[in-house]
Amino acid sequence: MRVELPEPSPDERAHSERLAALIRSEIEAANGALDFARYMELALYAPGLGYYSAGAAKFGAAGDFVTAPELGFVFARCLARALAPTLRETRGDIFELGPGSGALAVQLLLELERLDALPQRYRLLETSADLRERQRATLLLHCAHLAERVEWLDVPPAEPWRGCLIANEVIDALPARLFALRNEGLFARAVGVGEQGEFIWREHPADAALSEAVANTSVNIAALPQPYCSEVRPLLAPWFAEVTRSHEQGVAWFIDYGYARDDYYAPQRREGTLRCHYRHRAHNDPLILPGLQDITAWVDFDALADAGLAAGFALDNNLSQAQFLIEHGLDEVFAAAYAEAADEMARYRLVQEVKRLTLPGQMGERFRVILLSNTIRK
Repeated sequence: MRVELPEPSPDERAHSERLAALIRSEIEAANGALDFARYMELALYAPGLGYYSAGAAKFGAAGDFVTAPELGFVFARCLARALAPTLRETRGDIFELGPGSGALAVQLLLELERLDALPQRYRLLETSADLRERQRATLLLHCAHLAERVEWLDVPPAEPWRGCLIANEVIDALPARLFALRNEGLFARAVGVGEQGEFIWREHPADAALSEAVANTSVNIAALPQPYCSEVRPLLAPWFAEVTRSHEQGVAWFIDYGYARDDYYAPQRREGTLRCHYRHRAHNDPLILPGLQDITAWVDFDALADAGLAAGFALDNNLSQAQFLIEHGLDEVFAAAYAEAADEMARYRLVQEVKRLTLPGQMGERFRVILLSNTIRK
């Protein structure tokens, strides 16, 4: 998929080169081939240099992509209606992973206040100092009177807690291992360095861990065309266990783009789901612009459900984003907002927001919402 990309500024090029130098040193230490999962981890999260660790606008019109909370308030108001029963029952907290711009936190707090279902604490897991400051500024600008309920964490809570965990477009950015199925067998995809210092693809026979991870997908390899490339996340279950280890009672909501397993590893999806986003252009070359572009892979929602079950959660629901919004008050939210809209342009923007959130060709079917619940742990 060839896409014309805007030219980065000299400062952006210099920043990217600093990260590239770090990655090249790791490739050299790995004897010339660094597993893609480690490359993705460095490209996104290397301290001070990775895409999510360094300062730059990433979300919204000025960034590289738009998430549901950046479109407006409809998504958050429906999500608030989904969270409210658990918050009333547990009198607990909200724990948001990867809070991005802070837009979702602001909108949820304001709507939960209207619903008389505010959390005791709204906790944001954010390791980027730059993003923390942006989130803090957004919260102080829009809901300063609720700021005392908000706190930032570097790691999941150590003490037991109750309430709602939220992860909106988080799992797609967890490092993924890439595999290639060829006539000669199963291969791990890795990253090397070319003659001009550019990053290039390398492949080597799959190690035991990757072979086991591919086998655990229950994919019928014999039915797949060759060559066939895709992704697995062997660390999804340990990651889920870690972020929920102190969660004592309540629910976990995950919203992301992805498929059920049979669709994820469908024969026609022979190039996998890996995608990159740079200034609202999507393409499939993760080896360029390290530190400047987002790198994602779609979510295997069956693997996510399995990770939740392994951690002691129960699967309560798994539905499209459109279904989720309809089930949690979309009609009511839309009608109230339409009646309160200041003018025709505001009503037009509201209609466009709902269309983008719900239409099958937009976010309505591409995104899924999964609900996992957790009873009191002894």
